[in-house]
Amino acid sequence: MLFQKSLLHLWIPNMFQFTGGIQTYSAFFLSALQSLYPNIDYHVFLKHDTFSSPNFPFLPDTKFHFAGTVHPKFKTIFFATKIAGYGLWQRPNLIISTHLNFTIAAYWLKRMANIPYWAVAHGVDAWNIDRPALKTALQNADKIISVSGYTRDRLLAEQNLDPTKVILLPNTFDASRFQITPKPEYLLKRYGLTTNNSIILTVARLDRSEQYKGYDQIIQALPEIRRYLPNVHYILGGKGSDRSRIMQLISQLDLQNHVTLAGFIPDNELGDHYNLCDVFAMPSKGEGFGIVYLEALACGKPTLAGSKDGAVDALCHGELGALVDPDNIAEIAQTLIKILQGTYPHSIMYQPEILRQKVKEIYGFDRFKQSLQEIMQTELVK
Repeated sequence: MLFQKSLLHLWIPNMFQFTGGIQTYSAFFLSALQSLYPNIDYHVFLKHDTFSSPNFPFLPDTKFHFAGTVHPKFKTIFFATKIAGYGLWQRPNLIISTHLNFTIAAYWLKRMANIPYWAVAHGVDAWNIDRPALKTALQNADKIISVSGYTRDRLLAEQNLDPTKVILLPNTFDASRFQITPKPEYLLKRYGLTTNNSIILTVARLDRSEQYKGYDQIIQALPEIRRYLPNVHYILGGKGSDRSRIMQLISQLDLQNHVTLAGFIPDNELGDHYNLCDVFAMPSKGEGFGIVYLEALACGKPTLAGSKDGAVDALCHGELGALVDPDNIAEIAQTLIKILQGTYPHSIMYQPEILRQKVKEIYGFDRFKQSLQEIMQTELVK
């Protein structure tokens, strides 16, 4: 049982120096916890970060422990030793890990010192787990928080877990950062486009290990889309090791004038890029959830996602956007054509303010904080 003067350990891969789904979720999770329970003593252990950011609204008494300066060869053992050592020394009332891999250390702390632990399951980190030590750690966790119903269902199907211990706390987003605005002139000029162009946008990490994001399928769908919409233009934002292969694919399909690889999009331009597009499309088949969908919806944009991963949750099983078979290029093409022509049979797609309001109601930070409070109430006595 946790009390307001309790000690809480949070184990997080990183939060300040890299922006990804787990990092963003971890930041919102800590922010919500500290807003709800400001009197708890927070110790936050970060494996890859080297410093905190003044832009992050954490409580001034928060204690951060960084392992990012350690040589990569020794970082894992150093971090494991650190979290285990502090756990044995401080005996926190609860450990929460925002990555499943850290639960192996938490399991041993529970065995040695009876410290309860929770973990957060995101996506690929929680699927197809076959490591015996990790399976044991998950089975002995006091709670597992899943960011999507899809990941929860897979965990329960693949692991021997008590379903009452696996609970849902979906991703959230900062609605104040993503507003509905006209297409930004500076981006139209940057990319040599006009308001007559039908613009498709994807924002993803272009890493060879993340080809499941579906940008290949959109590129392959473009020749068919161009038959109906000659002025269509695809902007693919992100950087990574897959860029050269993508450029070859674009060249093979003779799409050099119809695709822009925008590179890394800084946070202060992300909202403008959503507002630049006419449809946000990422027909992924490996997303644990996909915060980018929420951000695009908050900008009032029609949104397309794959029907075989956690994006089903983000789009509320089709209530908030179009779900397609991520392996079916013809279906992707036809759906994007209908969306861009304004004929897709889902009127909410063309009502930006309603789209924004719905995604805020379902996935806004206030809802996230309320849901977290409901989860925590069995552990906290105010």
